[in-house]
Amino acid sequence: MAGRVLELRVHGVSNTPPDQILGLRSEPGGDGPRPWLVAGDEVTGFYRSSTARSGEPLAVEAYSWGQLTSGARTAHDVYRALWTLLLPFALANVALHARPGIPPDPDQERWSSRSGITAWLIRLFCLSLTGTLALTATGVGVDLIGWQCVDQSCLSRIPGPWEFLGQGWWSRDTRSLAVGLLVPLGLLAVLGLLGWRTYQYEAQMPARPAGPRTGEPTGDPTPAATPDTAGPTDAGPAPDADPAAPRRPPLENPLQDPTFWGGEGQLRRSAVLHLCVGTVIAAAVPLGSVIVLDPPRGAKAAVVWPTVALFVAVLVIAVVALGRPWLSRRAGATPLGRWSMAVIVLTCTGLAGTFVVLLLPDGPAGTPLAALRPPAGCADNPDLPGCDADCSLAGYDWYIGWFSTGQLLLLIAIGAVARSGRRALALPVVAGLLLATGAAWLSGWLPDALPAPPDLDIWLLAVPTCALAMLGLLLPRTRPAASAAPRVPHTDVAWGGRAPAVIAGFGWLLTVAYCAGALYWATDRLNNGATPSGRSAVIPPIPVLWAGLVFIGALLALLAVTGHAVVIFTRLRRREYAKLVPAGNTLSAHEIRRSRDVSRYRALHRLVGEHAINLVGRYSVFGAALAVVGCAAALSHTRPHPITVSGWHVAVKTVADIGDSLLGWLPVAAAALGLLVYRNETARRSVGVIWDIATFWPRAAHPLAPPCYAERAVPELQTRAAGLLALDDHDPRRVDGIILSGHSQGTVICAAVLLQLPLRWRRRIWFFSYGCQFTQLYGRVFPAYFGPDRLPVLTGRRTAPAGWTNFWRATDPLGWPVDAGERDVPVRDPEALHPSDGEVCDPPIRNHSGYPESPEFGRERARVARLLRRAVPSQRQGVG
Repeated sequence: MAGRVLELRVHGVSNTPPDQILGLRSEPGGDGPRPWLVAGDEVTGFYRSSTARSGEPLAVEAYSWGQLTSGARTAHDVYRALWTLLLPFALANVALHARPGIPPDPDQERWSSRSGITAWLIRLFCLSLTGTLALTATGVGVDLIGWQCVDQSCLSRIPGPWEFLGQGWWSRDTRSLAVGLLVPLGLLAVLGLLGWRTYQYEAQMPARPAGPRTGEPTGDPTPAATPDTAGPTDAGPAPDADPAAPRRPPLENPLQDPTFWGGEGQLRRSAVLHLCVGTVIAAAVPLGSVIVLDPPRGAKAAVVWPTVALFVAVLVIAVVALGRPWLSRRAGATPLGRWSMAVIVLTCTGLAGTFVVLLLPDGPAGTPLAALRPPAGCADNPDLPGCDADCSLAGYDWYIGWFSTGQLLLLIAIGAVARSGRRALALPVVAGLLLATGAAWLSGWLPDALPAPPDLDIWLLAVPTCALAMLGLLLPRTRPAASAAPRVPHTDVAWGGRAPAVIAGFGWLLTVAYCAGALYWATDRLNNGATPSGRSAVIPPIPVLWAGLVFIGALLALLAVTGHAVVIFTRLRRREYAKLVPAGNTLSAHEIRRSRDVSRYRALHRLVGEHAINLVGRYSVFGAALAVVGCAAALSHTRPHPITVSGWHVAVKTVADIGDSLLGWLPVAAAALGLLVYRNETARRSVGVIWDIATFWPRAAHPLAPPCYAERAVPELQTRAAGLLALDDHDPRRVDGIILSGHSQGTVICAAVLLQLPLRWRRRIWFFSYGCQFTQLYGRVFPAYFGPDRLPVLTGRRTAPAGWTNFWRATDPLGWPVDAGERDVPVRDPEALHPSDGEVCDPPIRNHSGYPESPEFGRERARVARLLRRAVPSQRQGVG
């Protein structure tokens, strides 16, 4: 019997239905072949045509994974759309995988190395993003509601029974702050529960197929390690392996790590750390304000200072733990361990101490704290005495300003180290120390120093120190970020090796926008629609007022970069049209019109492949400048305009109010866009690609990010491919070879599957990629996985006849040649400029879709199927 070959197709981001993946067409009357589920379930399933016969020499099977990210038109769409609000966490998590120079074997990475320090800084930054969310929720619950909302008219605008805070025992001292603290704690609890329920993605493990047939060599020197083997926990490193046991072969790509897609234990330990640190930051706001306004004495001091010590201990453990193997190494379903339990106990004890401090009466330290709150009745009569004063919670504006500035310096350090190595860390560290010293000097905490000039403010020091730190981003590139000159133009490392900082920076800016919008929206609701930037009973934090101006600046910068992209596209379209219609042409008017259509797609192909990375880099420069200005403004503790405006301040106030209003609607718009992406194919192909790239990578840096669909898709494809190849010779389901056929994002999934499979299965699989982004996108942004030094492992460690064929079109904006593949086949698109063979419609311009229907694909598939059926491997054929 001739050998049977299976083509296993994996779709891309557009969630192509199984019938379209299989190329099934309905007949008149609705009859015809339909997709038939042969393995898996409705979420992730393997489908074949209902007319497929057992024993076909070349069968086609489709793997559908789109339900993991897009879903059907059900209530689950709304559930998944809400994940869009956590896109900043996903972007920060992606930054970990964009580091240049990640060693192929994670066991070889040391904390003191370039990649190790960058990973520690990124994880620290991700921890700060969780803190930003907790700080914002604390501002809503503690400052706006617990502290400033003092009368019944304000409290009645809050959903729920909050009126008790304005009367009786709860309205005295700082007891209302204890109730307001429940808002950030509730948000963290929801995030923790939501994340905990999705960790079954990381628990998905590939099943081991039956062993090789008797007498068949495995091709592997040693069996690959399994993700469920004992690994590091926070109780300590795993015991050393038996020295007599055979060692696994050296890894050549991080995707070959058998634990790469199995990190359930690491996720749970990391989630504990994030939730506990978020709790500490939330509790530190009211606790710090009470300490400043009412210095503790006596019994109160006996509770306050141990509580502070507990919180400091949690933060120290978190900073140290982020660089330890038990939190950075993925090793399957390992337990929490004693350090995680210690962090939980310390946090809960400190939180209990915070509630005790807030519920105790004021101490004998001067003015009662209740007198520092806004006077009651300002919502109804703004002219009452004291209503014009800023009576917001003391210190909250400073918390926001210094926290944001620290995050900016952290981002600069990430980019500098990723680009130039450890030496570049000196400038951000020196800048941070200078800024902290300057703040101490201005506050009079340096008794031996000369007094500071009266007109000098901290924001005047923030701008030059941040500029000093940014000089680290301009240092020369060093290896491994700098490699040999690329063989193909426009394939060098993205953004000069600063990709982790650029990606994480966009996540940070989005987080700040979300949080500023939430604070502004909450203030607006509590003021019953009165403009929060004017005369209002509840005053938003001053950094929120500046955020509106910065957001308008970001929109204008985006408009400028978009205009530049349009200019480039127009120039490229003219060039491509000139190639199709040279001077003195003899084409018909119909062919000229079709040439214009083709030139648009070819121009878009070049715009994305040659200029998209640079355009994003230009916008990131604008974003960095706006971030410096915003942090300096947040530290100024000064409004962008007075409460009562006149003259040019009217324009400033108008722009700021428009920006803040847009920020207030930003989270709603993001969730609506996420829902539209899941329902609209056009939106999904344009915007959804960002989402699917962000959620492809494991949650190794931020445990509260949206779940990674590849954690389930890759093990299932491994199990399916290895299982079919390992069946007995007499089993009708057995195949002798597999064509693993991936489209768009499916090519990335297929590459991950191939790198995880043992050699004995990999040698019987041929890889088809089409609409592939390895060269111009993934290889530039993620060079440690898909760069020119790492991608050839897909072909270098194979034995004939298995190989790799890549298909691409000059009209495909997301598909380019891949020089690491064994065959690069250009696909003509369109097939002709005019109808032929009795057809009346023009041949379609398929750009990013329809590759399996092309003649080039059919010829190559037939050739590869013959090679896979041969008992004796033939010599590989070169490109041609």
